[in-house]
Amino acid sequence: MEWKQNGVMKLIQAKTELTEVREKLQQMGSNGDDDDDVDFGEYPGDAASTPTTAAADETEAKDDDTASEEANRLSAREAELLQLVANDGADPSFRWTGPTLRIYFPDEGSAALARRDWQSQVPPCVEFASCGGVQVSDNSGDAIIVFYCPRASEAEFVEEILYDIEAKRGEGLKMSVMVNPLLVDMGVTGFGMAGRRLRERLIDGLAPAYYLRTLPWGALTRVWPQLFTVWQEDEVAEGGYRMIKAMDRLPSNPEVEDIYDIENGDMNAPQEGMGFLNALGDFVNGMTKL
Repeated sequence: MEWKQNGVMKLIQAKTELTEVREKLQQMGSNGDDDDDVDFGEYPGDAASTPTTAAADETEAKDDDTASEEANRLSAREAELLQLVANDGADPSFRWTGPTLRIYFPDEGSAALARRDWQSQVPPCVEFASCGGVQVSDNSGDAIIVFYCPRASEAEFVEEILYDIEAKRGEGLKMSVMVNPLLVDMGVTGFGMAGRRLRERLIDGLAPAYYLRTLPWGALTRVWPQLFTVWQEDEVAEGGYRMIKAMDRLPSNPEVEDIYDIENGDMNAPQEGMGFLNALGDFVNGMTKL
């Protein structure tokens, strides 16, 4: 958090200097108002005073030029300080040259909002981009890439970006993260061969680190490296939920409902063995995961 501490210090210094700059500008404006003297001209025949008057006018002109230059310099500095304060102490001219963490949003509008509202809240190594469109950012230094809520319509782009960065960075790419992905959708990719191949290429190799799905009667959760756990609402239990099942894999929707029914006596637990019905059930569960 050293970058954040440095930003706070720069913010304090910028606010202090901004106050001083504005005081100087206010003083210069006040001094200028006091110089509105009326020039009644010269008396006839007062030729002896002409050289002195000309010299005084020249001195005043030089003073006005110096004051104008100083006012312009202070105004420019005020604008710089205002920008620094708006960025919470982050220098907008600073350019990070080390490894980068890049966050991809579903569209350019979301990425633009993140640049505007979040840039001063994240370390300088974080950059924002969008899925699709013309990619102008240099991703050759990306060490971590995060896809925020990628949908099936962006699946092809996500796959291209992953292959491109892996080819450029190799071992330099340390981690790929997907937050709430929905890359397989019946309306876009379908549940056939295309969906299965996409799942094999992109999804099966991912390890669900954090998982939370609310259910009408409970929740399905996972915090890596712990197991997937199914919870049921229970007023007596601590926290209002009790765990009814723990599994080493993500259960399908029918499996979750079966766990609930078995726990509450609405269904008998399946018998051990690989009979025809069990095999058929496994096949159906596999299809539902697509």
